[in-house]
Amino acid sequence: MASDGAVIIKRIKKSGHGGHHGGAWKVAYADFVTAMMAFFLLMWLINTTTPEQKRGIADYFAPQSIAETVSGAGGVLGGKVMGEESSRAGGAASVFQKNSPSSPTNPTHSTQAGSVHGGAANASGQGADAASDSHSSASAQDGDFAHAAEAIHQAIHDNPDIAALSRQVMIDNTPEGLRIQLVDQDGRPMFQQGTSEPMPYTKRLLAEVGRIIDRLPNRVSISGHTEAATFEGPNGTTNWELSSARANAARALLAAGGLVQDRIYEVAGKAGSEPLLPEDPNASANRRLSIVLLREAPPVPPGHQL
Repeated sequence: MASDGAVIIKRIKKSGHGGHHGGAWKVAYADFVTAMMAFFLLMWLINTTTPEQKRGIADYFAPQSIAETVSGAGGVLGGKVMGEESSRAGGAASVFQKNSPSSPTNPTHSTQAGSVHGGAANASGQGADAASDSHSSASAQDGDFAHAAEAIHQAIHDNPDIAALSRQVMIDNTPEGLRIQLVDQDGRPMFQQGTSEPMPYTKRLLAEVGRIIDRLPNRVSISGHTEAATFEGPNGTTNWELSSARANAARALLAAGGLVQDRIYEVAGKAGSEPLLPEDPNASANRRLSIVLLREAPPVPPGHQL
């Protein structure tokens, strides 16, 4: 206290020593350790899971399990577009095939010069219109296919009898059409071993699929596939007969689900000629049914000359 009676207050300012010794580094270190644990767990899972399990995990996290692919009639890892030539080149044993109506023949061309030029201009305009109609039709079909794929997944998810099969149903959009594959899994096959008798859950699954695809007008191609291992059944039956019989059994079950028989374009057995997993031709996933909603050409406008 000063002599004049004034009070003097002395404030001592403490420096912020040790601020860097707080707990923020502990949080960062904990995040780092957690990330490393997750990384090593992922590496362990990758090394211990089978190809079928990896595929199932990928399908589970796919938004709609539908994706563009160029694999055509082959497996999702490779193959070729299925047409009149390529399907036969693959060695498919066809049970029956319904051909589409033949295209109308071209009308007789006029030999007059004016008619030729007029026809060329008209053909050019019609060609542009046809291209536009084709593009519009393709977009519409892709939209229909996407809705059908979503409806199938939802129907499986909502049915407790077949909900466990969701990871064995693979749906993708191919140049040929919407492909729905019912894939075997170790311990849960679609058919009884060595026969064309479907499992009870397979019957319910195909009935749901048939009910949904019946909403669309597209024709349907059905093919059966086996693994590459040699099979010899009664009366000398092989994988060809077995895969054909399974495809035909699937046709009957789809019909029971509501699919009109006139919609069936082809039923074929392909044995092990188009494996889903080419790197493992004897894998159980190669045993499968493939149901394809075929792309349809847009209808020809009245008066259109082909």
